[in-house]
Amino acid sequence: MSNATQDVTQDATQDVTQDVAKDLGKDTSKEMEPGMTTAAAPTGNLEITVSRAELLRELTAAQSVVERKTTIPILSNFLFEASAAGTEAGDTGRLTITATDLDQSLRTSCAAKVKKPGACTIPARKLYDYIKLLPEGDISIKLMDNHWVQIRAGRSNTKMVGMARANFPQVPEFPASGSYKIAVPSLKNMVSKTIFAISNEESRYTLNGALLVLKAESMAMVATDGHRLAHIEKTGETLDGISGEKKTLIPRKALSEIASLLSATDAETLDFADDDQTLFFRIGGRVLTSRKLTGQFPNYEAVLPRDNNKFVIVRSEDLMQAIQRVAQFADERSGAIKIRLEQNELKLSSSSTDAGESEDTIETPYNYDPLVVGFNSQYLIDFLKAIGTQGEVRLEFKDAQSAGQMRPEDGNEDVKYRYILMPMRI
Repeated sequence: MSNATQDVTQDATQDVTQDVAKDLGKDTSKEMEPGMTTAAAPTGNLEITVSRAELLRELTAAQSVVERKTTIPILSNFLFEASAAGTEAGDTGRLTITATDLDQSLRTSCAAKVKKPGACTIPARKLYDYIKLLPEGDISIKLMDNHWVQIRAGRSNTKMVGMARANFPQVPEFPASGSYKIAVPSLKNMVSKTIFAISNEESRYTLNGALLVLKAESMAMVATDGHRLAHIEKTGETLDGISGEKKTLIPRKALSEIASLLSATDAETLDFADDDQTLFFRIGGRVLTSRKLTGQFPNYEAVLPRDNNKFVIVRSEDLMQAIQRVAQFADERSGAIKIRLEQNELKLSSSSTDAGESEDTIETPYNYDPLVVGFNSQYLIDFLKAIGTQGEVRLEFKDAQSAGQMRPEDGNEDVKYRYILMPMRI
């Protein structure tokens, strides 16, 4: 969207300065940095037996972090590290699996019978695809000469070409102190309600993540791409160790990984910590790290509407279906549809020279002055998907040139969710 939109952030903040952009330019590079040095060589030739089900579960969690297209081949590998719990060979120990793309890393583990402690690296995608095809049962993994790794399962015997463990970058360790406990259900809900509003434009560094705001008794998350803004606040939380407020910008990629990890855990809380360069999230036995986004997030509070005194309440399902029908005939580039509010009805319409035109009407109480406003239909659909089609949604307006606000009409006092959308000239 170009001149057809007003920028949600234009009143609240100036463009990112050249200095900040320069710093952030470094942020997206793949250079090694302090804490990302290569690790020492292993001391043993790893030999373990592990359950196929447990191994696959952890590989599934870690494989999405692995760099797919990289100029650094070692980043396409998993790091396997086996440690024995006792002194006798064959004691139950742990297999720790690490994946990284230098921007973020995931470390996870599972139980294993460790015959020989040690470490190796294995091509991640090939291993993951192969383990998925094996039958249930135990798998034995052994490091051979020249970094080859032997994998035996039942009648299957496979050797994969690994790489030197010494080449694998060392990932940061979770800090020993200074972490905060966050409720898993609350964070999971907040990520799902904001992640879709994060900017995809890499040039807008500070909009490439969502801002997490922690206070002693509440937490909030906000995301914007300049055309829309999603803001959710959860009160009634107890966050120990926080005085005032702590603001943290979390990159989109990290949020996506967090959402996956939260969906796969039965833990009630996660541990969150950070240092000058890195964010840390510990969920159950898994630790996700992410390089920090630097720069200043826009002053979003300055653009939250305060005098949208015209409103209408409609069923979410009715609105979703009407928008989806009308959007079929919207201009392909802009996706613009028109909302017309008149006496006790809401009309949705669109037209394009290529597709034709469409109109849908929803009957609903409305007793204010007539209003016509245009919005990007996909932005409306994104919000309705996030809240679900159960219940009702409130649409609040000031006039055709001002930002509209949408929020679920669910009566939940603990969770306040609002979605601000800039209008389009149509």
